Amino acid sequence: MNFAKLLPADVLLAWYDRHQRALPWRLTPEAHAAGDRADPYRVWLSEIMLQQTTVKAVKPYFERFVTLWPTVESLAAAGEEPVLREWAGLGYYSRARNLIACARRVATDLGGRFPQTSLELQDLPGIGPYTAAAIAAIAFNERAAVVDGNIERVFSRYFAISAPLPQAKADIREHVLAATPSLRPGDFAQALMDLGATLCTPRSPACALCPLEEGCVARRGGNPTAFPVKAPRKVKPVRRGAAFIAERAGDGAVLLVKRPVKGLLGGMSGVPTTHWTARQDGETGISAAPLAGEWQRAGTIGHVFTHFELRLDVFHAVICSQTAASATLDGWWSAPRHLPEEALPSVMKKAISAALPQAFAPAPQRGNLA
Repeated sequence: MNFAKLLPADVLLAWYDRHQRALPWRLTPEAHAAGDRADPYRVWLSEIMLQQTTVKAVKPYFERFVTLWPTVESLAAAGEEPVLREWAGLGYYSRARNLIACARRVATDLGGRFPQTSLELQDLPGIGPYTAAAIAAIAFNERAAVVDGNIERVFSRYFAISAPLPQAKADIREHVLAATPSLRPGDFAQALMDLGATLCTPRSPACALCPLEEGCVARRGGNPTAFPVKAPRKVKPVRRGAAFIAERAGDGAVLLVKRPVKGLLGGMSGVPTTHWTARQDGETGISAAPLAGEWQRAGTIGHVFTHFELRLDVFHAVICSQTAASATLDGWWSAPRHLPEEALPSVMKKAISAALPQAFAPAPQRGNLA
């Protein structure tokens, strides 16, 4: 590959020093100037949370996590249930289970210290090549090629890379590694992330404000939004199933069960459903109800997973034989006031809300009585 032209790291870093985003897992400019180092625990936690998720969505989760578990040792000592409960809504729940496993490995086997190289970091649960490179660069100043979606977009445009993604990934990574400086490689990676998130955006890039405008080939060609080139999307298959909302007579508690540890949404709480998977449909009718009751149809909900779309027919019944119902399914009754605190993934909240619209409604604001 011809690296006669490189993306100018010094120009980008100068822009970053003036315009970096204030994020709860980053050092402040003042702390950075004082010579402080990024906390590997906070960098790792943020990078795991940010996989397939936006910064805006992650911020409140990150802040709750570091309040509850400010160190890797405290997270390692936490039970799985409270961690999954705090993770609920972030999606990709295998990340939460790997988070716990990784914290325990670091705390128990490594004396609470994260490995300092991207190669060693990949030996830990849930840490792949991208996450390892990001942690190593940001927390330990390793000159590693950090390539996320924002960085792919910046480099695809800067060099007008015509190969479609994912085919172009290897080419982009080589460009990123060649451009990454030995000094401040972590800041360089974060500068690229910020540039992609704030200026070099997917649909309306602010090219006139971009510090890299002069050398950007796509900008000179007048078609920055044509990059990155993407292969045609595959149509996601649609899977069907049913969900059953059992409401306890008298107090309105909802019957919940624990999903199997292995498989989609593994280990999370949920309502009883039929046995749908990413590869096959489940039953969809009242005949599949897990217990006897006067089941009534409450609508259909949809939820999009990474590789498929799920549509669940939702049924609702008020159950009088409370003890028998929970014992039969090895479940428990969650009172209405406790339901929002359960470790329920978004698809389960959608199903419950279809039958019980007020289940997750925000509490009414009390007026000023003064």
